[in-house]
Amino acid sequence: MQNFRGSFVNKHRDAWVEVNLGNLEYNILQIKKAIFQDNKNNDVKLLAVIKADAYGHGSVMCAPTLLACGIDVFGVASIDEALELRQNKITAPILVLGSVPIWSYETAIKNDITVSIFSDEHLEAARLISERLGGEKLKAHIKIDTGMNRIGISPKYAIEFFNKAKEAKYLDLRGIFTHFADVENPEIINKQIENFKYVINSIDTTNLIVHCSNSAASLFYGDLKYNMLRLGIILYGLTPLGYKNPKNSMLPDLKQVIGLKGRITNIHTIEKGEGVSYGHIFKADKKTRVATIPIGYADGVSRSLSGKIKASLNGKIINQIGRITMDQMMFDIGDIEAQNGDIITLLGDDEAGNFFSVDTWARELDTINYELTCRLKVRLPRIYVR
Repeated sequence: MQNFRGSFVNKHRDAWVEVNLGNLEYNILQIKKAIFQDNKNNDVKLLAVIKADAYGHGSVMCAPTLLACGIDVFGVASIDEALELRQNKITAPILVLGSVPIWSYETAIKNDITVSIFSDEHLEAARLISERLGGEKLKAHIKIDTGMNRIGISPKYAIEFFNKAKEAKYLDLRGIFTHFADVENPEIINKQIENFKYVINSIDTTNLIVHCSNSAASLFYGDLKYNMLRLGIILYGLTPLGYKNPKNSMLPDLKQVIGLKGRITNIHTIEKGEGVSYGHIFKADKKTRVATIPIGYADGVSRSLSGKIKASLNGKIINQIGRITMDQMMFDIGDIEAQNGDIITLLGDDEAGNFFSVDTWARELDTINYELTCRLKVRLPRIYVR
């Protein structure tokens, strides 16, 4: 199966992001086995985090596969992301994990979107909107700030706030949750767990969805399942703890879902001593065949990766040379038999079994894989395969 997603212009580029939905299916099955290995907790719901266009993978196209594999709820960052799903006939429950402007509550109600609330201002806005809409209720989860210090209500005020929200006739309270700042640091996460449990143990959560575990916590803190888990980066076959973390060896076997490929647009030979790209930071030490593809830093491939990318051409490993430019980059293709139109694979699998990991780029840039997949811009069309 292959589907294009992007603007009309984007479909005419010789470069694309390749999303393997078969790998996505495989990952969900592996994650379920790892989380529910005792065959208990079958009543625990699974929320797939598909914010930021499913971390660059394409939320609308990934959603049906996720639902078919047993995902119950989608998590997004904004009302606009939720609306995109609704406009594409995704009817599953959607929770906006981030802060929602109170002026968009009416949109949330009319499109069956659940929002996060954590202040009296939110309650008052929900009351006013409900009155204006003849009693229609805003669906909401309460966000507790247990230590992330980003958004949410403090645990010391959370119990009183919860009681007001639960009694409010204009609100359809569906759940309560928090988010961990650092699953790798016992001191930090244990304090957050303590804060969350203090709130949860002090209120009546009957018929509510209680959730706190993200990708890493879902795997390493089995006693924190409550009745919903939030799965994010691991769905896409990437490590949630960063490339350096030894705990990654404990992760289930996963397959990277995202790939990045481009077709050669030009091949030419340069002589010894000639430079390539801006500033000529690469100079040939011998006669060199150079191939160009139409992918650059405007597409989300960092200029800081210049000279550090390994890729493949016709099954053989090649090196990127010279500075990555806004729209193009060049490779030394040696004596590989090639012509314009041949595919160079930068991320994912090639036809010969070579594999290029997002985590390798993250290591080179001293960043996280989340950032890199989100950088791959909509200027690159998505092709979906199985």
